[in-house]
Amino acid sequence: MLETITITSEDILSQVKLSCKIPEFIETIVARKVVENAAFEASLKVETEELQKVADQIRLMNKLNSADDTWAWLETYSLSIDDYEEIVYSTVISRKLAAHLFADKVEPYFLEHQLDYAGVVIYEVFLDDEDLAIELFYAIKEGEISFYDVAHKYIQDRELRRKGGYRGIVYRQDLKPEISAAVFAAKPPQLLKPIVTSSGVHLILVEEIIQPELDNELYQKIASNLFSEWLKKEMAKVDIVKQLDSNC
Repeated sequence: MLETITITSEDILSQVKLSCKIPEFIETIVARKVVENAAFEASLKVETEELQKVADQIRLMNKLNSADDTWAWLETYSLSIDDYEEIVYSTVISRKLAAHLFADKVEPYFLEHQLDYAGVVIYEVFLDDEDLAIELFYAIKEGEISFYDVAHKYIQDRELRRKGGYRGIVYRQDLKPEISAAVFAAKPPQLLKPIVTSSGVHLILVEEIIQPELDNELYQKIASNLFSEWLKKEMAKVDIVKQLDSNC
């Protein structure tokens, strides 16, 4: 029985190759290099205060509440202090580049696509039988049974059943077109007639329609999406030269 196993950098690289993970790592490397090059061309500078702020955020995210916690985390991931500082720098420079490229484009994008960010609070029961869905629809309308009781009886997912079919805030872009059209035409609170899609029959109670608002959360989401799309396009332009043998 082996009492000691020595793992080298070559062993790790070999395992990455044997696991067929090379393409994923290459994509990450290319993305980082594209960002660094674009930041250099834009003459972006990183301030000490920015680095410290992100370093604190990373420690908080990983629950590194003490120096010992931080050292243990670094050891777990075989990271040096220099590696950690590079992680922090990459995070900061990516954010600065995103702001540089898209800070003045988020609001126009939102105004052009704001219908996509309209939200709706719904309760939903998914059924396979259209006749049953129609029967339940009229039973609820006539007060013979509540939507909650229908949800409790017909929803298979335990957690969703416990919540009475509550789906929370759902956005237009996350709904099938036929469902979206009916939902956003509703006058809440309103129970919609059963909607038939390729997946089955949807019995939906619309509780509230939420008009889109460009708050900080949505601003960051749009900026992140725009940056991701830009990064994909830039990466597609890159010629990749791999200086290693492939086992996959």
